[in-house]
Amino acid sequence: MSDTSRRQILVVDDEPSIRESLALLLSLVGYEVVTAKDGFDALLQIKRSLPDIIVSDLNMPQMSGFEFLSVVRRRFPQIPVVAMSGAYGGDGVPGGIIADAFYAKGRSHPKHCLGLWLT
Repeated sequence: MSDTSRRQILVVDDEPSIRESLALLLSLVGYEVVTAKDGFDALLQIKRSLPDIIVSDLNMPQMSGFEFLSVVRRRFPQIPVVAMSGAYGGDGVPGGIIADAFYAKGRSHPKHCLGLWLT
């Protein structure tokens, strides 16, 4: 396994069970994981420390994932982004979503999408 201990992942999701499960999964394989409950909280986390990758839900209250990813793309275009949502399906990134990859919640194993960016 490659040295993952230095790589930080920011997980953004308003549902605590999803946020915590994904954080636990990534922590167990050696990544440093920071979490945020919405786009505003995520921007505060980024201000503290730039992550190596961002995994963000799209449908959240306060600041949606769409709005958050738009800000990230303008301010931090170098950070790879994985968008996730249960509202979209299929392969690839759905139109109108500013992300490098997409994970359809509940439709496939997260490893298939995240593996592309975490190796």
